[in-house]
Amino acid sequence: MDVDAPRTLLGGLTPAQFMRRHWQRKPLLVRQAWPGVAPPLSRAALFELAAHDDVESRLVVRDGERWRVRHGPLSRRALPPVSRAAWTLLVQGLDLHLEAAHAMLAPFRFIPDARLDDLMVSWASPGGGVGPHIDAYDVFLIQVQGRRRWRVGRVADPIWVEGAPLKLLRHFEPSFDWVLEPGDMLYLPPLWGHDGVAEGGDCMTCSVGFRVPARAELARELLLRLADELDVDDRSRLYRDPQQPATAEPSRVPSALLEFARDALRRALDDPLAIERALGSILSEPKAQVWFDAAGGAPAGEALRLDRRTRMVYDERHIYINGEALRAGGRDAKLMRRLADLRCLTTAERGRLSAEAADAVAGWVEAGWAHRVGA
Repeated sequence: MDVDAPRTLLGGLTPAQFMRRHWQRKPLLVRQAWPGVAPPLSRAALFELAAHDDVESRLVVRDGERWRVRHGPLSRRALPPVSRAAWTLLVQGLDLHLEAAHAMLAPFRFIPDARLDDLMVSWASPGGGVGPHIDAYDVFLIQVQGRRRWRVGRVADPIWVEGAPLKLLRHFEPSFDWVLEPGDMLYLPPLWGHDGVAEGGDCMTCSVGFRVPARAELARELLLRLADELDVDDRSRLYRDPQQPATAEPSRVPSALLEFARDALRRALDDPLAIERALGSILSEPKAQVWFDAAGGAPAGEALRLDRRTRMVYDERHIYINGEALRAGGRDAKLMRRLADLRCLTTAERGRLSAEAADAVAGWVEAGWAHRVGA
């Protein structure tokens, strides 16, 4: 992708300009960012999908000042009549279940895949929405059907509505008021207040959201990954204290035990690439509800494409795919990085892999992480 080429999606800005001027800074409204956009699925198909056990869905109903939220799976009987006003169905991770939804993420890959979360779709009857709120993450809101009115503004000190089933802003004073038509797109940075309300029937909005790891949570996950990588010798090495004298202060933590603990952490971090491997594995880990269909065979030498549910990233020394790390260098690294970036390899490119790398890729096909083109 040429990050210096103007994009209709970004209102004539280049991706580089957008990232400098708007990303995590200020909103951007683009009229007809996506001309001729069509919903990735019909209303009936969306309602059917919400009933599946492996699909994350929510029903939000507003009745005056009262709100009701129900989490899926949601059968059609659990949903209000289409003719009823002020209700919304939200389906998270639509890109995991539908190729057309996954394809809608491709234009946004000027932002690192490590930050991308998913594509959510929101269907709303007239007056439907989820109330004024803020998100901790960046979001692109693409109107794909009907009309939705968005009120947007900065929120310096959020105060929440007590007792509400949603995290609603008690006081919201918008600075902007826009009605989006099909093809229009609104980008919002984190922590900007927004309230989207459907106008008319069959309003459908697609949201491209991004992951924002919390520092403490990321540290916890990294430490867990590092612990998994400890070799057997370190795991079996037990604390010994033959010089421990008798003590009159039995509750005091022995200094030798404290030093043993410090040394254990130092050893876990002795490998200069340990944190890189742990982070790459975390960032490529599929979501909990994701599962793959094993292919049962992996003919070599054929063009292939990554499964839409596969997460694949890389750093200077490793390739990471679905939570697994693979050391790669030279031509193999170049080809596997190309697979990660383009999500496909030609027959000729696959044929240039070393025997070891070809075996790894064949294993990915067999596991259902990648597919032969046309399969």
